[in-house]
Amino acid sequence: MELAWWHWAVGGIVLIVAELAVPSFVLIWFGLGALVVAVAVSLTAIGMTTQLALWLVVSLALVAGWFKVFKPNMHKTKIGMASASVLGEVGMLVHDVAPFEKGEVRFQKPILGADVWECIADESIKSGERVRVVAVEGSFLKVAKI
Repeated sequence: MELAWWHWAVGGIVLIVAELAVPSFVLIWFGLGALVVAVAVSLTAIGMTTQLALWLVVSLALVAGWFKVFKPNMHKTKIGMASASVLGEVGMLVHDVAPFEKGEVRFQKPILGADVWECIADESIKSGERVRVVAVEGSFLKVAKI
């Protein structure tokens, strides 16, 4: 059985509308992939295997593009309003930090989903030193030697 262009168009619209019920923001890309296949099928006669392959490739490219271009730092946690729970935590520097240079501090237990955070300091501190979080400035932790 060959799928007509309108089968792909209806399937694409159903997937896009289903995104309203399933707020994962992934179904929309598969729906748009189906609409691209609908256009391709309406312009040329392509087989079922090619249609499915085109749908899969376009859909996955759209999903990858979304996470690469529009949401590049989605996996990074921002400290934001949770500064009170972070103050006083002790960690170890993995990269040197200086007054005008960023460093990195690693914690034994993850803080807000990450065990390594970028940090700043008022003094030069070498990697391997134990430090304490004294403030949160934006998305950076301000640390001081113990």
